[in-house]
Amino acid sequence: MTTARKADLEFKAGETAVYASHGVGRITAVEEQEVAGFKLQVFVIFFEKDKMTVRVPVAKAASGGLRKIVEPALIEKVLEVLAGRARVKRGMWSRRGQEYEAKINSGDLMMLAEVLRDLYRSPEQAEPSYSERQLYESALETLAREISAVHDISQAEAQTLIGQNLAKSPRPLKDNPSEAEADGEDDVEQAA
Repeated sequence: MTTARKADLEFKAGETAVYASHGVGRITAVEEQEVAGFKLQVFVIFFEKDKMTVRVPVAKAASGGLRKIVEPALIEKVLEVLAGRARVKRGMWSRRGQEYEAKINSGDLMMLAEVLRDLYRSPEQAEPSYSERQLYESALETLAREISAVHDISQAEAQTLIGQNLAKSPRPLKDNPSEAEADGEDDVEQAA
């Protein structure tokens, strides 16, 4: 069988899909398997970067975060979010870190863009912490893979496009941390 049922997401072998927890992959097949005595239809998805194959039950695909790649118009909106003002709230880093991680794992491109925008540091700003850098790199890689698939460009070119838009984002300077308050953005935090 090559196509999923109409009531569920429709994918054919060879199509590109996004699975929230793993990113962009290719549907290699739609198979029927027996698991614990039950017959299940599953999407077989191969993730090139990780050299990994995942099987997702067709009936649980949408609720599990499997979706088609987005349209180019949404990528343009994502790039606009990247160029916007960071909205980092003050508070404990552990809580903010968990929120960022949840956004990354959601697979929602607008949320990924928010994470990148909020964690981006220009060269004039203080170095990010290790955990900030890890979250930033995870979000960057996930977003770049989808932009790469949508625009049929390399992942490096997609990362350059993301970086160009992040560089447009207004940032307080390292030497003037009160600049954020002067702009009326008292929820922007200089360093975590």
